[in-house]
Amino acid sequence: MKKFVVVFLFFVVAPINLGIGFLALTGNRPQKVVRPFLPTASQVYAALPQKTGQVLGSFQTADARPIIIQKYLEKYHSPLVPYAYFIVSVSDQYGIDWRLLVAIAQQESNLGKKIPPNSYNAWGWGIHSRGTLHFSSWQEGIKTVARGLKEKYIDKGYITPEEIMSKYTPSSNGSWVFGVNQFIQELEDGQIE
Repeated sequence: MKKFVVVFLFFVVAPINLGIGFLALTGNRPQKVVRPFLPTASQVYAALPQKTGQVLGSFQTADARPIIIQKYLEKYHSPLVPYAYFIVSVSDQYGIDWRLLVAIAQQESNLGKKIPPNSYNAWGWGIHSRGTLHFSSWQEGIKTVARGLKEKYIDKGYITPEEIMSKYTPSSNGSWVFGVNQFIQELEDGQIE
């Protein structure tokens, strides 16, 4: 469009000796008015735009998932806050969705705040009428549950939260999957504050 305007002005407006001011074209709005002149074939005036596309400074890329998890856990005052990076690392190690461990912990124990004493078991993993599975630390719990989800669920075709629920907590009336899906979506949407 700029070339057309310049050509139009040069070949149509210039021969008409009206003494009209010529506006410098910069790609944005005209920046200054050039005094009236009659351009000739050897005179074409145009203001060039300032250099664009320059990056002033530097930038770094980083994985936002641990920060999203950390902020989410902080929002709910979870004892799992210090393990946000570990949760992502272990999820990647076992090839499971990075949000799944957090969503299940939210559904099962309010992110580790309502668990059997000294169990480090925020996932309800192995908690049933026959007893309660205890872990020696949060790291052991995170790793055991992630590995269990991979080997006992995902590798056996239980991929969606609905499918996982059918084996994880088969007596649920659907509230388990509703909660897990809600918490996964909150993490996806970045609802961390």
